Formats: sequence, C-alpha cells, structure tokens
Amino acid sequence: MTPSLNKFALISTAILATLLLGACSKDSTPVAGAPAGSASLSGTVRVDGSSTVAPISEAIAEEFNKVVPSVRVTVGTSGTGGGFKKFMAGETDISDASRPVKPEEIEKGKAANIEYLEIAIAYDGLSVVVNPSLTFIDKLTIEELKKIWEPGSTISNWKDVRPGFPDKPLHLYGPGTDSGTFDYFTETVVGKSGASRPDYTGSEDDNILVQGVSGDEGGMGYFGFAYYEASAGKLKLVPIDAGKGAIAPSPATINDGTYAPLSRPLFIYVNKASAQRPEVRAFVEFYLKTVPSIAKDVGYVALPAASYETGKSSFAKF
Repeated sequence: MTPSLNKFALISTAILATLLLGACSKDSTPVAGAPAGSASLSGTVRVDGSSTVAPISEAIAEEFNKVVPSVRVTVGTSGTGGGFKKFMAGETDISDASRPVKPEEIEKGKAANIEYLEIAIAYDGLSVVVNPSLTFIDKLTIEELKKIWEPGSTISNWKDVRPGFPDKPLHLYGPGTDSGTFDYFTETVVGKSGASRPDYTGSEDDNILVQGVSGDEGGMGYFGFAYYEASAGKLKLVPIDAGKGAIAPSPATINDGTYAPLSRPLFIYVNKASAQRPEVRAFVEFYLKTVPSIAKDVGYVALPAASYETGKSSFAKF
C-alpha cells in the first residue's frame, strides 16, 4: 500500500469510528423524562379494570410510551369486578379500581398466592346525567334516585318521579354489574351493593352510556365525572340533593367533600410479583410521578400532595 493510500485508509477508519461512536451515543441518550435505566427496559405491562380509572391509566401509558417506547402497556376495561377477577388470578400486573377490593376478591387472591399494594390515585364524583332536552329537571334527590333504581321499581315515565314532571318516557343507562361504579352507586343510593333494577341498558364501557343518554330524549344515566367532562356538550349534569341542598359535581365540590355522598376515591392495585419486573416498577413509579397532573387533565380531582408521597413511599418499600 502506498503512503497516500495508507494515510487515506487511516483517515477513513477514524471517520467511520467517529460515526459509529456518535450513533451509539445517540441511541443510548435517554429521552427527557425517561426513568433511569429505561434504555434496557422491554416487555409488556398489563393493566385492566375500571372504565372510570381507564382514562387516567391510558393517558399515563401514552406518556410513558413516549419516553420508554420499548415497553408495551395495555389498558383494558373489564370493570372493577372483572379487573379484580383477572388480577387475583395473576393474569394482570395492575388493576384499576373505582372501589376498594371486596373480601371475597381478597380470598381468591390468597388462594392464588397473590400479594398486592393498594394505592389511591384521585377523587371522582359519580355523576348523574340526563339528555339535554329534559329541561324540566333542575335536580334529583337521593330518595328519587332510589325510587327509580331500586329492585322492583317499575318507574318508566318522568311523571312518576315527581309531581309536576311531564308525561315523558324515562329510559335508564348505567354501568354493568362488574363495574365498581355500579357497586358504589347501588350501595350509596339504594342501600345495598349490587341491588338494582335489571331493566336498564348496562355496559362496563362508559362511552357507550354517554352515547345512550345523549341520543335518547328520555335518557338518564350515571358514570364517572371525567366522562361527563369529556362530553359536556351532549349531556345535562343533574345536581343531587342529599338533604343539604342540590349540589352538582365539580372539581371544587368533589375536592372539598360537599358533593356527598357520591364523591369517592379511585385506586390502582399492583401485583407484588409483577413489581419485581423492572418494566412494571418503572411504569408504576412513572404513574405515581405523573398522576397528579394527568388526573386533572382528564377530568378528575387530584389527591392532596401528602397522599401521593405516601403512595410513592409505600411502593418504594414494596
């Protein structure tokens, strides 16, 4: 090889090495906001459960995917009860829940050696809505809601709800029986969890309930506040009178507790075995870091800062 060719070869090798080093450096540079060690993460994080909590988990999963695209996060909406069935069988890593876990669900988890951590993530105000055409409805009382929804109720016309209401058919839309919202509403309004008239259009997907009420001139339903917020132009929010005057759900009334008794906390449950996997641990840590702002963004109310710190501390020891 001539001296000139030898020199050219050396220069070419140096340039190639520099380009390769630059490419490697670019690939290994973490994206802003990415969890520590995220470059080595992979796998799938399985989330299922409450359709009320789903908007929070979906939004956080989307943000997580931006900074850790190598991990796939799936978010299902089987309802709180349906989610716990999968979770206590070890089929999911995280369970979204709009109510606390029930004793019978805990027992199923024990039988399958499932250990878990409960973490509160936000407040919700269970919202009663009607079709906007029902302009005569200024409020409903807890007693009226009970009369409409209790087992054995045959009310199918608004005139039977309150004297002065017009002769207009009433059609009901509500969460399915696997929903934590269904459990909470029936226990709070009717007086017993699961006690409800069966002749209504039910679904674990709150978007279907929104479509039902908004498209039915006699329609009435209930679901989480975020779903009302997302479709406010299609629905009429009904203030509820529990004995202290009619109060509508809002971030302020949910946060200060005046929207009672239909305000409630929302939760995620984390499987302990799953939390040992680095991709799951990274996702939950990201979840707890971002949920205060995400919860507000999707229409719910953030917990006090101290509650989030408690959740982070508990998970760090888990």
